[in-house]
Amino acid sequence: MTRVRSDLLPALAAFESAARHQNFTHAAEELHLTASAVSHHVRKLEARLGVALFQRHARGVTLTQEGRQLADAAGNALADMEGVLNSLRPRRLQAAKVRITTLHSVVHTWLLPRLGRFVDQHPDTELVFDTEATLSRFEDGGHDLGIRHGPGQWPGLAAVALMDDTMRPVAAPDMPGLASVHSPADLAALPLIADKARQGWHDWFRHAGVHGATPRERYQFSDTTDAMLAAALGLGVALARERILTPFLADGRLRLLDLPGMPARWSYFVVYPAHRQPSPAAQGFIDWLLADVAHFGP
Repeated sequence: MTRVRSDLLPALAAFESAARHQNFTHAAEELHLTASAVSHHVRKLEARLGVALFQRHARGVTLTQEGRQLADAAGNALADMEGVLNSLRPRRLQAAKVRITTLHSVVHTWLLPRLGRFVDQHPDTELVFDTEATLSRFEDGGHDLGIRHGPGQWPGLAAVALMDDTMRPVAAPDMPGLASVHSPADLAALPLIADKARQGWHDWFRHAGVHGATPRERYQFSDTTDAMLAAALGLGVALARERILTPFLADGRLRLLDLPGMPARWSYFVVYPAHRQPSPAAQGFIDWLLADVAHFGP
């Protein structure tokens, strides 16, 4: 069996980081090296293998087919080694880390204001948040938990109900035209703000008993937080999920309009891979979330 020469291990580590970031400079920052040192390691590896691992161009680097193959193998090998090394450390020296994937709006407006209570109760737990728009696959070495807004059923995931929600019209207190709003139908004449949620203004007007209205969604945002900020700037009326409104209402940037709320079709759930139990640290975060919502409200 061919063995990897020990002098190539630093080169493999530099290559794996560069492949993951698709950027030599970012890899250098992660490894506390210079970009030229990372490039040297990669070229050494390419010379040893006799193949190009990256295509180099003016905008940066991209992996070749051979580079992608080696990146997959190197990433898995290094993750396995890290897992073994962590398991060998005395338990008192092991950092409890929980990797969480969720929406930016959930972290920014709902989770951050209450996160200090978790830190007080679990001072030794490290939390890593990922708010990428794409949903995590919860592969080994990736996220431990997710907080998702949806129907509560996802293939391969166990889901724990966290809280439901209500959709409510909100606007800046000084938004022009609000004085003319006396009924749900009056909102159709004002500029409306929407996000990419599957439940929106057309659903709300139907729920409020307004038929035949032609609401104009003047602004649409992929991120709910941006929709709230646009409403706070007086650009229009937003249909907001009540759970992420608290900081905007508390500081007066937005106010609830005296109009009907609409029960949200979807709720919030904590999810994790169904094939494995959460780690003690991850389970501690789940338990804290449920207890905090029960005690302080959603």
